[in-house]
Amino acid sequence: MKLLITILLPTLLLTACASHEPTHVGLNPTLGRIQLQTEADFPVMVDTIDTREASFVVRFNEEGKAPRLVSASEPIRQQLEKLFRDGIKKAGYVIDPAARNSVQFQLNYLLADVTDTTFSFESKTRLVINVLAKNSQQEFTKSYNANGYLKGPLSPDFATLELDITKLVDKLTTEILNDEELHQFIQR
Repeated sequence: MKLLITILLPTLLLTACASHEPTHVGLNPTLGRIQLQTEADFPVMVDTIDTREASFVVRFNEEGKAPRLVSASEPIRQQLEKLFRDGIKKAGYVIDPAARNSVQFQLNYLLADVTDTTFSFESKTRLVINVLAKNSQQEFTKSYNANGYLKGPLSPDFATLELDITKLVDKLTTEILNDEELHQFIQR
């Protein structure tokens, strides 16, 4: 009996580990190079919201199976809020919740759609962030988009998907934070 338990227990443990599919992706976006926009300590209120209809960031589509949905391990809104706040500060602004001028960053869409077949995979990632800036007289709105594409043999590993999504977030947030049109409006 002890011999049977000694053989079965490691086998069951290995089987459980091999069949475990991750349920979260770890995104780690970083702030890109931000241009200084003002040297006067210009106050601005900053807010980041998530307006997506669903909270998952990866959808695995396999023929004959229901899609498998994977969320970020840390809420993406919190990660974006930190990026945008740090970027606004690097651009030369002072974040002030009572400021007359405000900028709201709205995560509208983030999804890596992965089609997984027997011998290959294809991942199409789309990211949309809307910006709404206000001063005492006007509003400024602009939508920023970025797309990513991966293709490879077999099934994708999570590290590759995480890196692809993170690079896309880095690229688009840097583009937004360096947008001269946005900064001209903020400083009115």
